[in-house]
Amino acid sequence: MDWIINLFTNSESIAHIALLYSIVIAVGILLGKIKVGGISLGVTFVLFAGIVAGHIGFTAPTNILSFIQDFGLILFVFCIGLQVGPGFFESFKKGGVTLNLLSTSLVLLNVVVMFACYYIFFDTNDKTNLPMMVGTLYGAVTNTPGLGAANEALESVWKASNGAVPQIAAGYACAYPLGVLGIIGATIAVRFITGTKLEEEEEELNEEEGENIHTKPLQMHLKVDNTYLAGRTVKQINEFLNRDVVFSRLLHEGKVSIPSSNDVFQMGDEVLVVCAAVDAEAIKAFIGPEIAKTWEEDTSTQPLISKRIVITNPSMNGKELGKMHFSSVYGVTVTRVSRQGMDLFASRNYRFQVGDKILVVGATDNVNRIADLMGNSLKRLDAPNIATIFIGIIVGILFGSIPFTIPGMPVPLKLGIAGGPLIIAILIGRYGHRMKLNTYTTNSANMMLREIGLVLFLASVGVKAGAHFWDTVVEGDGLMYVMTGFLITIIPILIIGVIARMKFKFNYFTIMGMLAGTCTDPPALAYANSVCSREAPAIGYSTVYPLSMFLRIFTAQLIVLFCCG
Repeated sequence: MDWIINLFTNSESIAHIALLYSIVIAVGILLGKIKVGGISLGVTFVLFAGIVAGHIGFTAPTNILSFIQDFGLILFVFCIGLQVGPGFFESFKKGGVTLNLLSTSLVLLNVVVMFACYYIFFDTNDKTNLPMMVGTLYGAVTNTPGLGAANEALESVWKASNGAVPQIAAGYACAYPLGVLGIIGATIAVRFITGTKLEEEEEELNEEEGENIHTKPLQMHLKVDNTYLAGRTVKQINEFLNRDVVFSRLLHEGKVSIPSSNDVFQMGDEVLVVCAAVDAEAIKAFIGPEIAKTWEEDTSTQPLISKRIVITNPSMNGKELGKMHFSSVYGVTVTRVSRQGMDLFASRNYRFQVGDKILVVGATDNVNRIADLMGNSLKRLDAPNIATIFIGIIVGILFGSIPFTIPGMPVPLKLGIAGGPLIIAILIGRYGHRMKLNTYTTNSANMMLREIGLVLFLASVGVKAGAHFWDTVVEGDGLMYVMTGFLITIIPILIIGVIARMKFKFNYFTIMGMLAGTCTDPPALAYANSVCSREAPAIGYSTVYPLSMFLRIFTAQLIVLFCCG
C-alpha cells in the first residue's frame, strides 16, 4: 500500500500533480451540475473543490500551480477573444451603442460600489484589504477572467514591496455564490420596481417583424408596376434604391432567368426579391405590388436550383461579396448568408469567413462551379487551426509584456497575460483574414479549449488559496466579503436596469440579457431564456458581452496597478 500512499503524498511527482488536477476538476464539475432552486454554479465549483483540496494539504509545488494557472488563463481568454472578435466592433452599431453604454456604466458602478464598501466597512490602513475587495468584486460579478487579470497584475506590483501576495481568490469564493443568486434576484427586482408585466413584453416582441428587422432576410414576389423602371438595368435600379436588395429571379415573357447587372426590367415583369425586412415596404412601393403566385419555371431549358454551400476554402476569408461578381461572372445569385446558425441578408459589403454558409441560386452547373470555388468540404472544418491559436498567443504575450510608463504609477502598466492575448484574439478574430490567417474554429472546439483553460485556472487558484481559506472565512473577514459582494452585485444592477427600462424603454427581456452579458453570467442568461420564448435575451447578452468581458479584464488590472501598489 506504500505506493498509493506515496502517490497521494509525494507532491513532487508528475503522477501526483496529474492526479490532483484530475480529482479536483472531475469532482468540481460533477458537483457544479447540482441545482438548488433551478440554479447551479456550473464549472466554477472547480474553484471550491480546489479550495477543499488545498485546505486538507492535497497540493502541488507552487511553481507548478502558478504555471498551470497562467497557461490555463491564457488559453481561456484567447478563446474568448477569438469567439467574440468577429462581432466585437459590429456590436456598437445602432441600438447596440446604447446597450453598450449602459453595460459600461454598470461595470463602472460595480467598481464605485466596491470602493465605497472598502472605505465604509474595512480598515484602509491594512494594505491587504483592497486587493481582497478586488477579488470580492469579481466574485460578485461572477467574472473569472477578471480574477485572473487582477491576480496576475497583483503579482507584478505586490511582491517587491509587500511580500506574500494576498489570496484574493478567497474573497472571490466568498462572494461568488450570492453573486449568481444576486444577479438573477436583482434582475427580477427590476421587473417589480418598473411595474413590468412579462405577458406584455412577450406580446411586444411578437408584434415585431422578426427578432432583428435590420438583418433578417425577407423574400417577396413582386410585379414591376413603375413606369420609371421600364428599360432600366438591374444595376441602375440597385444604385437608385441605395439599399441592400438581391433580384434572385426574373420572369419575362414567361421565361425565368437569373438577372445579371445588365439585364433590363420591363413593365409587367415579375421578380423574386430578397432584402432586409426593414426595407421591404420601401422596395414594394418603388417596384410594384406583391403577388401571391408560385414560379412556373421551364426546367427543360434552364433548370434552376438553390443550394447551401459551406465556405471552407481559406482563400475566401475576408472576400467582399459585392466584389465577387457572382451574377455577371458566374451566373448565380447569393441570396442569404448564415453565420453560426443565424441567417443574414447577403449585403454587398458582407465579408466571408471560413465556416459561413451561403444560399446560392442558379443553373445546376453554375452552382456546382461556385461550390468548388468556395470549398464546400465539411472535412476541412473538422481540422482545428492550431497554428492560428498559438501564433495569436505568441503575439498576445509579446503585446501584453510591453511596458507603458504612466506618471504616478509605481511600475509601468502592462496588459499582461490576460489583457494582451485577449486584445490580440479579438483583432485576429476580426481582421485575421487580412494576414491570411484562418481563424475558423468550430463552436465545440472553441468551447473545449476554453473550458480546459478555465478548469486548469480555477483548480490552480483554488488549491493555492485553500491553505488560508478557512482562516479567512471563519477568523477573518469572510462574512464581510459575502455581504459587501452582495451589495456590489445588486446595487448597480438595480440602478442600470431601472434606467434602461424607464428612460430608454428597452424591452425587459433585452434588459435581462444585457444584465447577464455585462456580468458574463450564463446562469442569468439561462434564467432569462426560461421565461422568454423569443431571442431577445440572447441578443441583449451577445450585444454587450464582448465589450463587457474586455472591460472586466482591463479594469481589474487598472485597479490593482493604480491602487494596490
